[in-house]
Amino acid sequence: MASPLTVTVVSADQEVWSGQASMVVARTVEGEIGILAGHEPMLAILASGEVRITSADGSRITARADDGFLSVENDTVTVVASQAALVA
Repeated sequence: MASPLTVTVVSADQEVWSGQASMVVARTVEGEIGILAGHEPMLAILASGEVRITSADGSRITARADDGFLSVENDTVTVVASQAALVA
């Protein structure tokens, strides 16, 4: 199994979620993107919508994120949004 991703989702005023994950799917202004371990470094502008995370234990986490960016480097995914919250 590939090494897990380290994922952090933050809003302007708080950390929304942080942990290990096997996959992250997010909407960017250029379309939806899926990120797995070993993804090449990138920086993308987020479109308003869901960020779906499959955690390392297989559970699914969904966050709503608006106006921000997504960064990928060395199996670390950082989602920074002006507004973000977990979806129940």
